[in-house]
Amino acid sequence: MTTLFDLTGKVAIITGSSRGIGRAIAEAMAEQGAKVVISSRKAEACAEAAERINGQYGDGTAIVVPANISSKDDLRHLVDETRRQLGRIDILVCNAASNPYYGPMAGIADDQFRKILENNVIANHWLIAMAAPEMVERKEGSIIIVSSIGGMTGSTMIGAYNISKAADFQLARNLAAEFGPSGVRVNCIAPGLVRTDFARALWENPDTLKAVTRGTPLGRIGEPHEIAGAAVFLASPASTFMTGQTIVVDGGSTIGVGL
Repeated sequence: MTTLFDLTGKVAIITGSSRGIGRAIAEAMAEQGAKVVISSRKAEACAEAAERINGQYGDGTAIVVPANISSKDDLRHLVDETRRQLGRIDILVCNAASNPYYGPMAGIADDQFRKILENNVIANHWLIAMAAPEMVERKEGSIIIVSSIGGMTGSTMIGAYNISKAADFQLARNLAAEFGPSGVRVNCIAPGLVRTDFARALWENPDTLKAVTRGTPLGRIGEPHEIAGAAVFLASPASTFMTGQTIVVDGGSTIGVGL
């Protein structure tokens, strides 16, 4: 069964991988034999994450290519530098995202809404368009978009963010249809509330935390490493007949537990 999840010889770009879910995914893929590209806005944070991975799995397992997902030039550099240093891209994980606004839709400023859509949807489109051609040519590759269960539900607090995450589901479906004939797969992961810095405004609020966990069968929020296994599955031979789909990893919070 081990070979089903073996990523030996594969190269994976993971955005937003200096911390949180992205870092956990990078560490898990490195554990399965992949070479991983650590990328986020801050070079120092990336270097710290890569150093830890290289210390555990051997020098050269992780490289650092900082990039701001809002910059098309940065994303192009990320792809080009990965190819220059590691020769190829087999796996792309679009994990980085933004959410500069909490509150009702009526209060969001145009620039905040625009930033959410540009960073969470359009940047994914850009990066995939840059990385996918070589996968299509080889007729093999896995693209993973880290979305959110927010894309499946309404919210009075993170509505704009949820809109962007719903769009990511459709982005994956469209690209799965386009790339499928070439053997390239595109899937989403939809985490529930996870204990990351990105989601701190939610889980540090006692009322929000209570509301989320009250209807969650596991009775708690998730930890970053609990999302990583789904990414390894989607990147590995274990999922070669899966595309255009979303894996929900939320402790059961979306199943609608009643009395």
